[in-house]
Amino acid sequence: MLRSLYSGISGLRAHQTMLDVTGNNIANVNTTGFKASATQFQDTLSQMTQPAAAGQDGGAGTNPAQIGLGVRVAGISTNFGQGSAQNTGKASDLMISGDGFFVTGKGAQTFYTRAGAFEPDNAGRLVSPDGGVLQGWTAVNGVVNTGGALGAIVVSPNSTSPAVATTQAALNGNLPSDAAPGTVMERQVKVFNADGASRTLDLTFTKSAAGWDVSGRDANGAAGTSAMTFRDGALASGGSFAVGGITVDLGAVTGYAAMSTLNVAGQNGAEAGTLQSYTLAPDGSVVGSFSNGSRSVLARVALAKFANPGGLEKAGGNTYVATGNSGAVQLGTPGAAGMGTLATGSLEMSNVDLSQEFTNLIVAQRGFQANARIITTSDEVLQELSNLKR
Repeated sequence: MLRSLYSGISGLRAHQTMLDVTGNNIANVNTTGFKASATQFQDTLSQMTQPAAAGQDGGAGTNPAQIGLGVRVAGISTNFGQGSAQNTGKASDLMISGDGFFVTGKGAQTFYTRAGAFEPDNAGRLVSPDGGVLQGWTAVNGVVNTGGALGAIVVSPNSTSPAVATTQAALNGNLPSDAAPGTVMERQVKVFNADGASRTLDLTFTKSAAGWDVSGRDANGAAGTSAMTFRDGALASGGSFAVGGITVDLGAVTGYAAMSTLNVAGQNGAEAGTLQSYTLAPDGSVVGSFSNGSRSVLARVALAKFANPGGLEKAGGNTYVATGNSGAVQLGTPGAAGMGTLATGSLEMSNVDLSQEFTNLIVAQRGFQANARIITTSDEVLQELSNLKR
């Protein structure tokens, strides 16, 4: 049989593979985090009809004469170039700007993906549309140990912020220096115990000949006093005193005439709070906002990178698994060396270039037609051979 017949068949197979790859790219033009693939061809073995020979006795050498036996697919590579951003406004939608992959888990299996469309499930875990649970490090008392083992990122609505006992309270504003001796001003500060229970700290300011005398008493019966003096309106002495373990800071209080603006500036305690909302920072930190006004890091998203991303194996659902040729996984945090940063409220779209894919479609179609022509021509030659004997 004619060698050209089999060369044409190999060409049909190779260009059919190119059509399959191109068709898959076009089909996934709107798939979140999809990375386009490209087909590479190479020739197969060539049959030697005349070997090369070196020149002898002044005669010229001869080159080898070989007949190629067709084409085959050398490989299908994945283009991991950055896709464009699509703003969604959802806090749980994440996009990696730069290199790296999200780590997700399904049971005992670990997958890697560029698609960051995550949603909280009934347990507060962030999961992908196919059920993969986003992996990272959970914070303990607001501190994340990135050297520990990975686990599920959990943003539970039942998360609480612990109560904080009040140790400091502060006042600011002005006490009128021209007030009559014996004038009394009272202020109350709401403070908290270590268990979150609140109590009232009563502060009484009494005008004296030298300045203002301050006395404090809280609901537990603790008391404290201080004598404030001023020089040209500025506090000269009595800038702080203690009441039941709480330091009352009066350093910002002034003593000018004809102005009474004494005010409670704040205190550092808080009752226990429940999680109200959360945000994700560019470094992958999941920061919770609590009903008591505090903010705390709940967890941190992990990213993975590989020495050879092209060696990853597609596992469906926009995911990849590591192979022997991808290299070992290297875990890190967003923004670390070699890792991209996170953008919240956005998704990475497919990096498929439609203009290039339609061009590839035409090239594959014409290549398929040309190889089909080789087969029909070879068939006509065989037909002529058959017609030599009538």
